Amino acid sequence: MRVITGSARGRALETLKGDDVVRPTTDKVKEAVFSSIQFEIEGRDFVDVFAGSGQMGIEALSRGAKSALFLDASKKAKEVIERNLKVTNLQQFATVVCADSIAYLKNTTREFDVAFLDPPYNKGILQEILPIIAQRMKKTGVIICESALNDKILQKYYKFTLDRERTYGKIRVSTYRHEEFAE
Repeated sequence: MRVITGSARGRALETLKGDDVVRPTTDKVKEAVFSSIQFEIEGRDFVDVFAGSGQMGIEALSRGAKSALFLDASKKAKEVIERNLKVTNLQQFATVVCADSIAYLKNTTREFDVAFLDPPYNKGILQEILPIIAQRMKKTGVIICESALNDKILQKYYKFTLDRERTYGKIRVSTYRHEEFAE
């Protein structure tokens, strides 16, 4: 797994091993996600929810995001993210929080421009967190969710409405925008 482009282009990233194995976003999906929001990254605040190795937030920082918040409940994930940030020399723009993502987002007042959510599939977590993250987004923000094709999601959460969906094999990527800016 590597950073695709930007200031950390080509840098290899560490992933979790053993019992802590996560399902990293594939390069194909990562490229598609960032191509779809390429003009919405620079100078923006990014949140990588269920961050795992942190590759999505690191990609955003490499492409010029102003800041990235990495949320993951695993202490091992937090350590891997911190090592990946150090390898890419992007740690000064990052905050890594080891906490339950839902609880953290319920209690923060911070707002984001771009949110990437990749929770464990088919456990109802995406449906639980989408209304919460939608209330933490700036009006011009975008929420991107990676899920299994059979994971049920709604057309609208708070004031964010489903703008676009793409499938990549067994993976669905859904993009939500504020109702005033959705296509």
